[in-house]
Amino acid sequence: MKVILEHAETIKPSSPTPPDLRRHSLSFLDQIAPPIFMPLLLFFSKDDPLTNEEKLSKIKRSLSETLTGFYPLAGRLRDNLYVECNDDGVHFVVAQATCRLSEVLESPDPEKLDRLLPFKLYDLGDLATAVQVSFFECGGLCLALCVSHKLADALSFFSFLNSWATVARGDGGQIISPVFESSSLFPPMNLAGFAPSTGILKEGLVTKRFVFDAVSIAALRDKYCNNEKVEAEGQIRRPTRVEALSAFLWRRYMESTQKKPDCTSENDKIYTVLHAVNLRPRMDPPLSDRHFGNISRIALAMPTIDTDEHMIVNQVREAIKEVNTDYVKKLREGEGHLNFMKERSARISKGEIVPFSFTSLCRFPTYEADFGWGKPAWVGSSALPYWNLVSFLDTRDGGGIEAYANLKPEDMALFEKDKELLSLASSSAPPNVKYA
Repeated sequence: MKVILEHAETIKPSSPTPPDLRRHSLSFLDQIAPPIFMPLLLFFSKDDPLTNEEKLSKIKRSLSETLTGFYPLAGRLRDNLYVECNDDGVHFVVAQATCRLSEVLESPDPEKLDRLLPFKLYDLGDLATAVQVSFFECGGLCLALCVSHKLADALSFFSFLNSWATVARGDGGQIISPVFESSSLFPPMNLAGFAPSTGILKEGLVTKRFVFDAVSIAALRDKYCNNEKVEAEGQIRRPTRVEALSAFLWRRYMESTQKKPDCTSENDKIYTVLHAVNLRPRMDPPLSDRHFGNISRIALAMPTIDTDEHMIVNQVREAIKEVNTDYVKKLREGEGHLNFMKERSARISKGEIVPFSFTSLCRFPTYEADFGWGKPAWVGSSALPYWNLVSFLDTRDGGGIEAYANLKPEDMALFEKDKELLSLASSSAPPNVKYA
């Protein structure tokens, strides 16, 4: 697939940002977020009468209108301290892909999907948002949205995306009015001695997509159901889909890459499993989903090299439980968490800690972005420049999960050949879509 860039422009908010809103302070959690773009690629089949020009006009006009409410996304980042909401606008690229949509979706390759992005994800600069619209020879299109992780977590990302789609449809659907007060909840701090870029590698990573259908995930949930642990109401709690799949993938990673013969030094390392957790419902009082920014943090489990999947599920569950109102209260004080992050970052750099992170977009409204010509045929991700990160997206039918693993080449070479992994996953399963 070749992607030919036609032109680039800047989309500004349809109404100017008032002078008193021109400075959007980053919160402490924004400051420590990795300096990368979060990408999502939405693919739409051609099954409507609209021309490419009509679609492009609708996309640009609705983006301009939506940016009026989400005005920091049209600004410029300044020194990891604030966003200058100067209405400089969103970088917007239009391109042509020299193939049919079906050729891409028959076997999606995350690394090739990078060609449909407006930038390398680590080329953040001072931009807050970038968009690329690529048209295929069949009339289908890909809308790639990239939002700086410095401004938003996953929930905020989808608040913007689906508000944008609602404006484009013009059908009177609900448009979210974002609340920008995270910096008052988590005041910014002096980050001297901390590198938010720890874990980001501009090269030297391989990304593969593994698809687990509903039957495979149900089997894992049954396998890891702990019959010895009975909930208060007398019912055995099955692991969630994400709990079960993350435990399985971590174990397969450990078995295939870390248990090396004649290498006792591996046992001296600390292994961590991290899950992103939404803090909004854990605040006192709870925050609404309208609150915009990085209002999420990590739950940290520390299994040993020999910990089995059953224990991993329990450890992750307990770690998530610990992200409660007391946790948030300490987090709002900031300094203790910053010192923890500094120490952890230093130990990762020294090779003393081997991190393995999971971020899940499952149960998010991934397939709800209808811009006026139907919902996406498929939604996918690209390669992410973040070491040992696995991101989850729902399959189109909502029952399965697509896992995007970002590993070092030598680890991926072993991981993708693991027999237990391959017994449940396919690395080339196409999305269940009807092509244009």
